[in-house]
Amino acid sequence: MSRRKFLALLGGATVPAWVAGASAKELDYSKLHQLDAEDLAEQGMKTAYEALAADLRHHGIEPAAMAEEIDPNAPTYAVHISGRKYVVYSPEVTSNDYQSWGQATYLFFKIVNDQLAEINSKVRFYAINGGNDLGGLFLMPDDAMAARNSLPRREDWPYIPTDTAPWYGQFH
Repeated sequence: MSRRKFLALLGGATVPAWVAGASAKELDYSKLHQLDAEDLAEQGMKTAYEALAADLRHHGIEPAAMAEEIDPNAPTYAVHISGRKYVVYSPEVTSNDYQSWGQATYLFFKIVNDQLAEINSKVRFYAINGGNDLGGLFLMPDDAMAARNSLPRREDWPYIPTDTAPWYGQFH
């Protein structure tokens, strides 16, 4: 079936940009949350989480109170939210600075995506890029897949961070 026939069958309904033939580059990047993995790892998870409050509410989540645990002598950085502790780094967690960036990225996205899963939302918070260029975008899985199908560089594809070094889920 041609694209024109498909769109005619929809009767003018709103369709995702990728169905209408637009590029994934036309996704609404104005809604991209600039995060920076270094900032997250250097005691910035609470600030970043609080900056998501309006979008979390939009997606049906009342933001939980996040508390930071910081001990510069150990050194330790962890966050507490919804009765759980998430350790970014501590003497028990051996990693170099680069790995703490990946760990912080993984944990931050896990916290948000676990909250979305708890309310059975189909939307997920996807990472865009990594390191100092890390951003996050709320997307439906089909929109993330469409972006992967249209963006030529795998490094530009949206992804859900994992806890596996060295790429932490980023396509490469």
